[in-house]
Amino acid sequence: MRRTFDDVLSWCETGTTLLLGAAAGWGEEQYLAPSGLPGWTRKHLVAHVAANADALSNLVRWAATGEPTPMYSSLQQRDADIEAGSRMPAAELAAWLTSSAERLAAGIAGLDVDRWNAEVVTAQGRTVPATEIPWLRSREVCVHAVDLASGVAFTDLPAGFLTALADDIAAKRGRGQTPRGGAAGAAVVLAGHRHRRPLGAARRGRARHRRRPARRRGGVPRRTPARPDRP
Repeated sequence: MRRTFDDVLSWCETGTTLLLGAAAGWGEEQYLAPSGLPGWTRKHLVAHVAANADALSNLVRWAATGEPTPMYSSLQQRDADIEAGSRMPAAELAAWLTSSAERLAAGIAGLDVDRWNAEVVTAQGRTVPATEIPWLRSREVCVHAVDLASGVAFTDLPAGFLTALADDIAAKRGRGQTPRGGAAGAAVVLAGHRHRRPLGAARRGRARHRRRPARRRGGVPRRTPARPDRP
């Protein structure tokens, strides 16, 4: 599927709404519950999403000013920020999630046509046009809205997004076409290998995660974090 810029802006907004809505009103008990990613609580996952918004805001600033502002000062700092966020009180973490999303949305809205063509460098070292920023964010908020394990499913995401996600991951992995099972099925299968827990505990548990993933009720395997496809 060839995604359009308008498509991506819409998916970014939809995913953000789904994710913020899923976490709305949570207290400590809800935040400390396990997420859909083994080894991560919902606090870890929300901290990751909030830090991602701040990191992508750096790319928006880069595009707007021409001054290089990397997503993260280092991958070690990225991991440390997630760990620190996982220890925040629920109200503070919720405020970070909301405010970081609002800052990113405002920055995206403020870019003019010329600046969308500016080149920025992702955390993976890929040089891309600024038009890729909303797509990077769409993947984060849409997939992680499901990973919060609070009732949002892949079937709740826009069908066009699921197809674009499956095609994107398949292309990066050298696959010629979307796997069988339709857009939603392909997104579940492929997105399940996009993330691993980027903290020491996950590294210590790497051997355990290589085993066949546990199965949820209904025969659907839990997503097992693998090496992240960092934007």
